[in-house]
Amino acid sequence: MKLLWAVCALLLSCWRASASTVPNISTDPPMVTNQTSATLTCNLTDPNLPIKGSHWLFNGKTVENSESTSSDSFTRLQLDKITYSSSGKYECVFETDPVVKEVIEVKSLPHVTAYKHSEHGNEKDKAVLVCLSHGYPLPTDWTWFTMVDNDVRSPIINGTSNKYEIKSTPNRTSLTIDDLNIESDAGDYVCSGMNEIGTATDTIHLRVRSRWAALWPFLGIVAEVIILVTIIFIYEKRRKPDEINDDDDSGAAPLKSNSNANHKDKNVRHRNSN
Repeated sequence: MKLLWAVCALLLSCWRASASTVPNISTDPPMVTNQTSATLTCNLTDPNLPIKGSHWLFNGKTVENSESTSSDSFTRLQLDKITYSSSGKYECVFETDPVVKEVIEVKSLPHVTAYKHSEHGNEKDKAVLVCLSHGYPLPTDWTWFTMVDNDVRSPIINGTSNKYEIKSTPNRTSLTIDDLNIESDAGDYVCSGMNEIGTATDTIHLRVRSRWAALWPFLGIVAEVIILVTIIFIYEKRRKPDEINDDDDSGAAPLKSNSNANHKDKNVRHRNSN
């Protein structure tokens, strides 16, 4: 028993020694939430640890112009304008042996945008409306609404009707509407994405066309062909009598010229006889 206690004490002391040698990095601020700008700082509190340099990472990629060869235990990164595209995980990295680093999360409202702000579908068919999200953190909850009178939103509950189907992932949501009705389904639809910071929305306008709408271009072409054929037929019918008259005139002209020639021959013979 005494031997067991001695082994446990030795292991505990070794663990405490190893824990005390792990360098600590203090961050300020520890997290950035829904701010327009911020200054991120890291301070390596172990002054005896040799430092060859430092740099910053953003979502695993090195931040431009953040690399330093200084042996300072302090590093800073200025974020002048925080948007959804610059929110995410920032890491300050100290090039020690081994390398040590610490994470600062920069969080913002989700950026929700419609894949297409205007969609259309044919009556009796189905339409698929899609919204996307960017930023950090991504939405944890998606909701779809229909817009009714006086801009009042009516939520669409997934699974309560065979007409609507909602499929969502953190960065994408889709609403499928079956058996489109030209009167009740046309209008505005709102997609709403919510994360721990807040909610963002976007609107899609759905147009529903008549089931015969696809035939109108074909019928228009047929009508144009019929009109063109009718015009050609009428033109040809009116042109034929004129051509017949022209042929008659050209045939009569030689007869007239022959009679004149015969008359001249008679005059010449009459003079000779005299």
